[in-house]
Amino acid sequence: MTTPDPCDQCLPMVDELLTLPFPVTDTDDSTGYAGPGHRVRYLRISQDFWDDDGQAWDQAHAELEACLDDLTDTLRARWGNPLTVDLEAYLTAGFDGKEVPEPLEYLSQHAMNMRAWPLPDGTHWLGLALGQADKELPLILYAAIGTGPIHQTPN
Repeated sequence: MTTPDPCDQCLPMVDELLTLPFPVTDTDDSTGYAGPGHRVRYLRISQDFWDDDGQAWDQAHAELEACLDDLTDTLRARWGNPLTVDLEAYLTAGFDGKEVPEPLEYLSQHAMNMRAWPLPDGTHWLGLALGQADKELPLILYAAIGTGPIHQTPN
């Protein structure tokens, strides 16, 4: 008997994310966090890397990147090519005192870029990112949904 591919669970999680209402106040739990106008779902989480010589990180990164690529291909078939959003620019904008909307503020602290699609309703966007809060902490494959337009760099 073969074990199911963990990447196969990502698309149903993204589809569910698209249907959930936004909470009135900020919330977080082991599956992600949300607030008014945004939601972030942790699609896959690797092990941590406290005692890693780099090999475990390389393997985990390759696995999560493969999931990201597979999910991107599926969503590309739905909505076309994604925008590449420079999250580092949002991080810099936040450090410079500019207001950065959620979930971009959170994601910019964990990932360098995001693949994003404006959704057909014209009022929301969906993004995928692979990131890590610190070198010893797990890698996380994120899916995020936000309101308003998505920009490749902050205004």
